[in-house]
Amino acid sequence: MDAADLGGLFEDGMTIGIGGWGSRRKPMSLVAALVRSGASDLRIVTFGGPDVGTLCATGQVREVVHGFVTLDSIAVDPHFAAARQAGSITTMELDESMLLSGLRAAGRRLPFEVTRSGLGSDALTVNPQIRTITSPYEDGQTLVAMPAVPLDLALIHLNRADALGNGQCLGPDPYVDDLFARAAKRTILSAETVLSTRELAAGAHPSTLLLNRTMVDHVIEAPGGAHFTACLPDYPRNEELQREYAAAATDPALWERYRATHLDDERIWRKEAANA
Repeated sequence: MDAADLGGLFEDGMTIGIGGWGSRRKPMSLVAALVRSGASDLRIVTFGGPDVGTLCATGQVREVVHGFVTLDSIAVDPHFAAARQAGSITTMELDESMLLSGLRAAGRRLPFEVTRSGLGSDALTVNPQIRTITSPYEDGQTLVAMPAVPLDLALIHLNRADALGNGQCLGPDPYVDDLFARAAKRTILSAETVLSTRELAAGAHPSTLLLNRTMVDHVIEAPGGAHFTACLPDYPRNEELQREYAAAATDPALWERYRATHLDDERIWRKEAANA
């Protein structure tokens, strides 16, 4: 599909999972489209980076479910921090492995997944809705019953895809994008390049085919679609633009200028990302 048609896929109140990790291979072209849609009251599930901070800065987020929110080379996303400190959002803070369990359970259509992660930590104290369970076997261990984290929509960016929805990760780490796709009712995949299926399967190990067509509903070709975050091996993180993004949290005027330059006009974003 064309990026111009994305707006109709976003609705108020959605639970949206966003792939990538920190400030690495975030689907920023899709996040920009979400900003332009004006959808609000969103519940965002993510191993967060500027995806979260951007949506906090635009006031579209109600809750963030996260293992962390970081810009990697900048320890904490300042837009996310400002929203938390102002009390404008709620958060569900989880151990990284707990969030994996929640996504895995949703993808398997199970109510929860049993894990040891979180035991003895404040993750259970600050999330009293997460319960423990006693093993029914002779060991009798107390374990965490991590509830499923189902998604209305998943947003993912990969290096390559075909028109059928098969997606290829050529970078050093697939993160957990496949779990987001499986946990979602619908998945939008953006890719640096859309190729034929024959071309996609040639010249790279089969293990790079991270998503298959049963997991994806919409494919968009988006060169530079993770910009300014890293999308290896295609391009590294743009540290200069990331610093500009972070600095925009210090002054509403700076944020409005950043938003107008990098988010609001799709044509500007496409030209900028193509030069990433």
